[in-house]
Amino acid sequence: MPVLFGRNLDRRELMRRVGDIWQVGGVREVVLGDGTERGVRAAEFRTGTGLEFTVLLDRAMDVAEVRYKGYPLAWVSPTGFAAPSFFEPEGLGWLRTFGGGMLTTCGLTYLGEPCEDEGKSLGLHGRISHIPARGTWVDGEWEGRVYRMWAQGKVREAMVFGENLELSRRVWARLGESRFFVEDEVVNLGFEPSPFMILYHINVGYPVVDEGSRLIAPSRSVRPRDEEAAKGLSEWNKFQSPASGFKEQVFYHDMAEGQDGYVTVALVNQDVEGRPLGVYVRYHREQLDKFVEWKMMGEGTYVVGLEPANCWVEGRAEAKKRGELLFLNPMERRRFHLEIGVVDSEERLAEIESRVRRS
Repeated sequence: MPVLFGRNLDRRELMRRVGDIWQVGGVREVVLGDGTERGVRAAEFRTGTGLEFTVLLDRAMDVAEVRYKGYPLAWVSPTGFAAPSFFEPEGLGWLRTFGGGMLTTCGLTYLGEPCEDEGKSLGLHGRISHIPARGTWVDGEWEGRVYRMWAQGKVREAMVFGENLELSRRVWARLGESRFFVEDEVVNLGFEPSPFMILYHINVGYPVVDEGSRLIAPSRSVRPRDEEAAKGLSEWNKFQSPASGFKEQVFYHDMAEGQDGYVTVALVNQDVEGRPLGVYVRYHREQLDKFVEWKMMGEGTYVVGLEPANCWVEGRAEAKKRGELLFLNPMERRRFHLEIGVVDSEERLAEIESRVRRS
């Protein structure tokens, strides 16, 4: 039974008070109409608690803007959420259409730094985030006393004489809750083993990210990716005001999971108009055994990436060299489940901190 506006209302009592469910929440399909975003299909979600978010059907069903009671939670880049036709796969071209948003999926056959592997030039972070979904279904319905809303579809990364991987994704939420879920399944539809790299690039921005914000994580160990990150290792969980000339710092975490197998991570600003505001992420460590933190305190590029993954980000050639590159066999499937939600009170913050301590 959803809790809306301080009241527990079952289906009948709620529907007596509205003409359509969209009055209080739900999901609808829209099309973006301007600039490089023109023609991009999207799904707008509202859960009725103040949580609103957009899923980009034509960008691998990634999650763009997220707001809670008017506060933006995700970082949005100057490129906007461009249509897939603007994608430049070579080198660092991925950055020309990296809109940020709450979730950008990286992979599926390569990600991380550009490199050469077996005679192929592989650009930054892979192709999947620029492929439109097909067979999309955007809808909502009552399931007993619960109203559930969703967007789902399939995204295929394939080439003749090459890989044939399919991502089936369902993003869903419940009316009356301040969280949403991402359920993925990746299958190799080809007849040869395929490299498989996946990273969930979750981009948290201002005002959650600000001077004095902190990262709450069950980290057993934290190591820097490179010399630049080593300079800031002692403050991996602390954040500052935007700084001119700041160079990105990337940290690799070994996370501890809870008894249920899930890792909980949160980024929280303790004082946004007198109360906490933050974003938490939950994921299953058996599915995603690595975690990358992207700390970027630059002017304009002021963002913290919380990135569960099955690999690190030095590129596919380096992963292969280390013997860490994973493969999917023909018809093999891997499933992934993430929960992303809001921290909006001292009580919720204490609950998150307690969960992290128990990990």
